[in-house]
Amino acid sequence: MCRNIVPLNNFEPAATDEECHDAALQFVRKIAGTTKPSRANQEVFDRAVAEIAHATRHLIDDLVTTAPPKIREAEADKRRARSAERYEAIRVFQEQKRAARAAS
Repeated sequence: MCRNIVPLNNFEPAATDEECHDAALQFVRKIAGTTKPSRANQEVFDRAVAEIAHATRHLIDDLVTTAPPKIREAEADKRRARSAERYEAIRVFQEQKRAARAAS
């Protein structure tokens, strides 16, 4: 779940409020241990997301860096490549495990 939270600092154009909200939502889901709260907890869940999104927006706006801005698409390509490597490694491992099981 936390792999969905991506760095938001130092992009051109700057991170949007929607991106801050999405990161906050993933964070709250991870902390709460659920992707969808019960009706009894919906209000608390939504309030936490809003507060964390607000704090995230302030953090992103106030951070200072001398590094050149990152290019969104290049960073997304890097994330996709890491994900493909990770899933390929899992696929190979599972294939080896099946082959070992079949051989025994």
